[in-house]
Amino acid sequence: MDEEGFTAALKKQQESSRKASETETSDWVILGDDDTQEFIGYDKLDAKVRISKYRKVTTKKDGDRYQLVFNMTPFYGESGGQTGDKGYIEGVNGDTVYIIDTKKENGQTVHITKNLPKELGGTFIVQVDQKQRFRTSANHTATHLLHQGLRKILGTHVEQKGSMVRSASLRFDFSHFSKVTIEELKQVEDFVNARIAEQLQLEENRNNTYEDAIKDGAIGLFGEKYGDVVRTIKFGSSYELCGGTHVKNTSDVWHFKITNESAVAAGIRRIEAITGDAVKDFFYDQSKHFEQIKALLKNAKEPVTAIQSLQEENSNLKKEIEELKKAKAGNLKQELIDSAEDINGVQFIASKTDLDAKSVKDLAFSIDQEITNLFLIIGSNTGDKATLTVIISKDLVDQKKLNAGQIVRELGKFIQGGGGGQPHFATAGGKNPAGIDQALQAARELLN
Repeated sequence: MDEEGFTAALKKQQESSRKASETETSDWVILGDDDTQEFIGYDKLDAKVRISKYRKVTTKKDGDRYQLVFNMTPFYGESGGQTGDKGYIEGVNGDTVYIIDTKKENGQTVHITKNLPKELGGTFIVQVDQKQRFRTSANHTATHLLHQGLRKILGTHVEQKGSMVRSASLRFDFSHFSKVTIEELKQVEDFVNARIAEQLQLEENRNNTYEDAIKDGAIGLFGEKYGDVVRTIKFGSSYELCGGTHVKNTSDVWHFKITNESAVAAGIRRIEAITGDAVKDFFYDQSKHFEQIKALLKNAKEPVTAIQSLQEENSNLKKEIEELKKAKAGNLKQELIDSAEDINGVQFIASKTDLDAKSVKDLAFSIDQEITNLFLIIGSNTGDKATLTVIISKDLVDQKKLNAGQIVRELGKFIQGGGGGQPHFATAGGKNPAGIDQALQAARELLN
């Protein structure tokens, strides 16, 4: 390996990544004397606001971005696993600037834009993207119901270890000692959908004390720091400390569908899921695929039975093919043994076939057991791929110092490929089947 070249390329890539992540942040430009910012996003998605301060942030990757802080905001800044709102700012003259993301910084909501309003003074109308907020809220509510379902189905040892709530989907990390089975996932999914069907109303308390909430049974995120006053969210018997946005009724979630379950770390599992419109799209795609399958099965009345029949037929055909391959290899074995020629005390066999790699390997070892001083090379052509298989008797490896790995590496050049292996047995693969004959001839010349 060219270690020097690799190290130079790695250093260049690291330098490029470092420059791409470099950020140039200007000082805040203060426009107002508002020290505190009121969040009104639980109740309203629009408001008349003033810009308190702004600054420019430049990165090589994104270019110029602007961060704006308002005196009040309906925008939810990314926090607690929930992504930030998007929307727009509209000035009195119709000047519109889009808010592409919202973050939390030092207790304030920072609104990110690609450009500034033309006139920074005065009053602006801000509007949160209602559709995105609704979908995100539905997914956030679903994580609470999912948490409750996991604790009920898997056990109260389940603790939330992280989450990501977007408008398109949700993911939920939790403590558990083993893979969640398909049956358990189905039970959890059914549990959440049962709570959705119950049309549970949101019970929200924005001024609960932490001690009273915990005493009443509210669940908090392990390791999270909470203030003396907390907000609690309750849907039926699901009761959690939470600052995120939620739907007013579980029926707004419409439906819950788990799309994946996987491991994140030792003792940590992750569930990914969708709700609402995303589930409708999922079911639509599933229905479309089902109709396509029915069409392929010539609209069979029982598609499942028809597929099972095809699988059985396919399995039987595979067995027949394997038997045919064995018979073909058996016939070829004797032909190859009969074709062996003595070259300088070496029994040389060269042949070309269309057998697959496994069959060629089995054939080569079978011949090796019957012939001493063997040098066997088989070129296999399957579709647009070429394979070379070389086996050399162990006595030749010791006496004549022949090495199948080194030889096949050189012969692989004829098929525009490469390979290697042990001194006794080695293979090479390439993309030029037309070079097999040249490789076989080169092997003969090697012995001569």
